Amino acid sequence: MPLYTTSMVKKKDTPEIPDGGHIIAEPLRRALGDRYLTYALSTIMNRALPDARDGLKPVHRRILFAMRELKLDPKGRFRKSSKISGDVMGNYHPHGDAAIYDAMARLAQDFSVRYPLVDGQGNFGNIDGDNPAAARYTEARMTAAAEALMEGISEDAVDFRDNYDGSLTEPVVLPAAFPNLLANGSSGIAVGMATNIPPHNINELIDAAIHLVKFPNAGVEKLVDLVPGPDFPTGGVMIEPRENILNAYKTGRGSFRLRAKWELEDMGRGMWQIIVTEIPYQVQKSKLIEKIAEIINAKKIPILGDVRDESAEDIRLVLEPRSKTVDPAVLMEALFRQSDLETRFSLNMNVLIDGLVPQVSNLKEVLRAFIDHRRNVLQRRSKFRLGKIDARLEVLEGYIIAFLNLDRVIEIIRFEDDPKAMLMAEFDLSDVQGEAILNMRLRSLRKLEEMELKRERDTLLIERSDLEDLIGSDELQWAKIIEQLRATRKEFGKSADGGARRTVLTDAPDVEEVPLEAMIEREPVTVVCSEMGWVRARSGHIALDQELKFKDGDGPRFIFHAETTDKLLVFGSNGRFYTLSANDLPGGRGMGEPVRLMVDLPNDAEIVAFFIHEPGRELLVASSAGDGFVVAENEVIAHTRNGRQVLNVKGNIKARICLFLAGDHIACVGLNRKLLVFSLADLPRLGRGKGVRLQKYADKDGELSDAKVFELSAGLKWLDGGGRTRTETDLNDWIGKRAGAGRMAPRGFPRDNKFTD
Repeated sequence: MPLYTTSMVKKKDTPEIPDGGHIIAEPLRRALGDRYLTYALSTIMNRALPDARDGLKPVHRRILFAMRELKLDPKGRFRKSSKISGDVMGNYHPHGDAAIYDAMARLAQDFSVRYPLVDGQGNFGNIDGDNPAAARYTEARMTAAAEALMEGISEDAVDFRDNYDGSLTEPVVLPAAFPNLLANGSSGIAVGMATNIPPHNINELIDAAIHLVKFPNAGVEKLVDLVPGPDFPTGGVMIEPRENILNAYKTGRGSFRLRAKWELEDMGRGMWQIIVTEIPYQVQKSKLIEKIAEIINAKKIPILGDVRDESAEDIRLVLEPRSKTVDPAVLMEALFRQSDLETRFSLNMNVLIDGLVPQVSNLKEVLRAFIDHRRNVLQRRSKFRLGKIDARLEVLEGYIIAFLNLDRVIEIIRFEDDPKAMLMAEFDLSDVQGEAILNMRLRSLRKLEEMELKRERDTLLIERSDLEDLIGSDELQWAKIIEQLRATRKEFGKSADGGARRTVLTDAPDVEEVPLEAMIEREPVTVVCSEMGWVRARSGHIALDQELKFKDGDGPRFIFHAETTDKLLVFGSNGRFYTLSANDLPGGRGMGEPVRLMVDLPNDAEIVAFFIHEPGRELLVASSAGDGFVVAENEVIAHTRNGRQVLNVKGNIKARICLFLAGDHIACVGLNRKLLVFSLADLPRLGRGKGVRLQKYADKDGELSDAKVFELSAGLKWLDGGGRTRTETDLNDWIGKRAGAGRMAPRGFPRDNKFTD
């Protein structure tokens, strides 16, 4: 019997719905999907992606417009940044003031923006990565470039929309006198898409835009001739091949290889040092120096002696070689490979076309969007000016009529009760003309003023005729756009201050790549590895039987002579080979460091073998299950911490044997003390795998205990119970085929089932 029935359950009252409200019933998946899509579109359209027409995101556009409203002209006064960010936040951009200030500060950084749009006064950050001072301590105003972006905004050049609360209006896009999207670049991450556009040179961009106006069918190849590549504000040397650059501009995706600019400084007496004068774009100088210092301390580039920062306003990093015999080009190539003195800048021209459609565009499409926008701006400004001229001509015509009938006009104004209506009726005037005559000043009744009015009317009629011709002719419009672009090029191009190209484009220098091992000073060391896997390198070749200190409960396992230029191989019981550099081993007289901190050797894996790599040598590897094969030592070199899997093992099976091939036969002995000898030629040579069976064991718990490669003619050696070396030359009883069970080992064979080394 149930504890309760449905009739016992009190139904919850249906909540009251406010007047005008309603409940929507829909699946949760659809409800969440629709709302997330709305959020994604908002992020794409209103935050992360720039508009192809003016190259700005909404926050940047609102910052510049708010500064214009505050009348912060390039030649005017500065205002506190907190005032600017506060106005932006309160009037147009209802987000955090810190985010707004950070966006404004970046527009003022000449190392972040190729053509700064904000003129900052105070600490706006530096190339070391230091943050700008608080907004209350800094001041700002617009630059000439920002003013050029808004040229004509008060002449109906662009559309305006209501701000977030409908109390004000803001521009949808700026008129943009130059292609700011490519000139200053942009970066952002939206939902499911991102953009990353490098800065370019205005002079080159305007040349390409003019060419595209003249030749609308021009290909990207021709445009790349005019815009050969990015022009970063921090300069540098771009060494990307032209075919890669061309492909990037054709597809809108790619990357550019950028290097620091350096020069050789002669110190006299054969000494020299390298001076880095420009570093790659978006690389923080302080972190770059820290990285180079780490490289020096770790001796990853032994031919580099020291690094110093002697920068003031300009970049000056001093690199000292360890010896004057070092080749400077080789040293720099090594630094380029291991530090941020060389970086790659990714290109992803994902922009909003017409402010509506996100699209990965090529160079031609981006320039096309700009010049089409310029034409639309020109048409709107021309029509606006035409309307202003018509309004002024209407007023001028009324003034001229008043001058021609001055006595009558004065009489009407003096004696009529409704002079405006009387003037309009008697002289056939419009309401605007009648109002203008009534508002005339007495000083305007001079004869000279009449002549000025007629001259102004004639001038405006000529301008009106020109504007009508311009609006009605595509050819005249494009000619006017070219004229405007040339004026902008003159103001911001290569002849202007800071307008010359900064980034040098060249081919990669033809320097023979020297492996890092060749740069390491060759010195003798003694490698010591304990049973618990702690490794160290003692300077010099000490006696291998010398007593050494180890941690409590630990002892010696591997000890051998090596040199700092040697590569060392570690074979783990998980079947992986790991590669170490003798030069990277911890030195001194301490206990060293665990091998597991240098490579990704699992905690449950043991070190089976530890030896010096010798190119061209072959190894025998085998598992505890008795499976194995021969592998070339060159094929087991690992280039990552994760090592290289060579012998496949699973479950309780472990890698157990790693031997050099120095002989023609193999002897195997199992835990069952059975010995088998067979020819080395019976083993396959593999790069990776489980291998083949070396010795067969009767019970499933049987395991391989040890193996040895030897010359059959020299016999098989081992240590007997008395510590004496015994050599067995007559091995006919134990010679058999591979994978045989073998026979019991001869009398006197060690009880631990191990051969002598």
